[in-house]
Amino acid sequence: MSSSEPRQRVERVAGSRRARLTAAPGATDEPADAVHDDAASASSDGGPNDERMRREVPPHY
Repeated sequence: MSSSEPRQRVERVAGSRRARLTAAPGATDEPADAVHDDAASASSDGGPNDERMRREVPPHY
C-alpha cells in the first residue's frame, strides 16, 4: 500500500477514554444490514417453514 492512498485516521475525543476513527474511504452512512434486509424481504421464494421460524422464540426469552 502506498502512502498516497486515503486511509482512516484516529481522532482523539476530548473527555473520552476512547478514540474515534474517521470514515473509511468509499464508506456510506447506511448500515450493511439494511441492504441485506431489503434484498431478503424483496424475494418471494420462501420455504414451507419460513413463517413458523419467524414466529418461534428461543427458550431463554
